[in-house]
Amino acid sequence: MHVTIEHAESAIAAARKKAKELGTQMCIAVVDSGANLKAFYRMDDAWVGSIDIAIKKAKTAVFFGMPTGLIGKLSQPGGSLYGIEHSNDGLITFPGGLPIVDNEGVLVGAVGVSGSSVENDHAVAQAGVAVIGVSDLPAHPWRT
Repeated sequence: MHVTIEHAESAIAAARKKAKELGTQMCIAVVDSGANLKAFYRMDDAWVGSIDIAIKKAKTAVFFGMPTGLIGKLSQPGGSLYGIEHSNDGLITFPGGLPIVDNEGVLVGAVGVSGSSVENDHAVAQAGVAVIGVSDLPAHPWRT
């Protein structure tokens, strides 16, 4: 199952609303469960460099079924995923990418946001995910 275009558009609308509340301009990407771009929105004056980052955050979140910030924690020197950001044509391992999990616990896509602090990016991504589902997958054996 993939995120629908209607869901992707509603996620972008909710994320845009949150970005406006925070007074920032964002690039917002939604990918399906195969990490294919489903929808994208670049707010006026959002950084051009944030286009690629938002898309890669969404892809990273769906590739590994976890928030990009968690991958970042696991990928620090000495961590179990150290160096992972060099795989898959480049991953983003700081906050702002969240998986989209439907109400049956199925990964259907992800939201990636870039354009501000990682705290704001994460909050805007959360707003996008919240209108579709949640960002937590059922327990995975190596995730603790």
